[in-house]
Amino acid sequence: MRFTLDWKYQGIHSWYFVAQDKGYFRDEGLDVTIDQGEGSAATITRIMSGAYDAGFGDINAVIQQAAQKPADAPVMVYQLYNRPPFSVLTKADSGIATIKDLAGKKVGGPAGSAATRLLPALLDRNGVPAASVEVLNMQPNLQEQMLIRGEVAASLVFNVTSYVNLIQQGQDPDKGFRWIDYADNGLDLYSNGVMVSQKLAREKPDAVKGLVRAINRAVKDVMADPATGVKAVTAVEPLIDGKSEQRRILFAMDRLIVSPETRAIGLGDVDDARLARSIDVMAQAYELSSKPVPGKVFDRSFLPPLDDRRVPAATN
Repeated sequence: MRFTLDWKYQGIHSWYFVAQDKGYFRDEGLDVTIDQGEGSAATITRIMSGAYDAGFGDINAVIQQAAQKPADAPVMVYQLYNRPPFSVLTKADSGIATIKDLAGKKVGGPAGSAATRLLPALLDRNGVPAASVEVLNMQPNLQEQMLIRGEVAASLVFNVTSYVNLIQQGQDPDKGFRWIDYADNGLDLYSNGVMVSQKLAREKPDAVKGLVRAINRAVKDVMADPATGVKAVTAVEPLIDGKSEQRRILFAMDRLIVSPETRAIGLGDVDDARLARSIDVMAQAYELSSKPVPGKVFDRSFLPPLDDRRVPAATN
């Protein structure tokens, strides 16, 4: 099985390598090759092309493809990020504390990123006229730098990425900056998880169940001991900084993965009504010609039993 990540090797990919190192894939009769990614959109296209069987990417991109190419779109089988990583990042002393404070300000974001594309919907839900906010198109690798230099008042970021970028630039992301999450301000979307091709789901359902079981075991291992995840991912990519990646793992656990909903329905699952609302948001934001039903986007039939997916008690 060929599995593609959403980006370069990071701590938030550690569970896949833990599953490999501990033999969890092998226990399921799977031989999994894990490759770096080039963005969540690329995860979708790689699977749709047949080059990959499965991958880690954004359910919102699945929604778009399910609306446009329902016969070819991948299906999500294990929802890992219960909250989206989209945030408005601003300096702690900027005077921006709410979405309403963006009125009259200049914000920066990559033109094609989900955080930028969803800004009009975010502003609308908070009663802010879109015309009152100036959006500066910028390269992803310049987002934190331009904010630090004061060239923009705020930046539209993927928080799990920007958090470590700030650390690597000598900043304190906890004390020096304010994170205003889209999820807390009207866009309570899901985000990244494990998806597979329709062909794999149809022809080899037991393999998909095994893949999900193995990953779920590894996620729980990393939750219980993040250092296990750091060790696994730095063995694959020795050039990354283990301390920074451990902070990224902890940030992701706290801000993206563990939530009251996760504790109620378990790792990997979704609430169908909430997913339906997410589909409505995406249909409006991306002007989709149709709206797929939740069952065409997410298939829970491959999930292990709830008792196997409960959040470990040690996780804060």
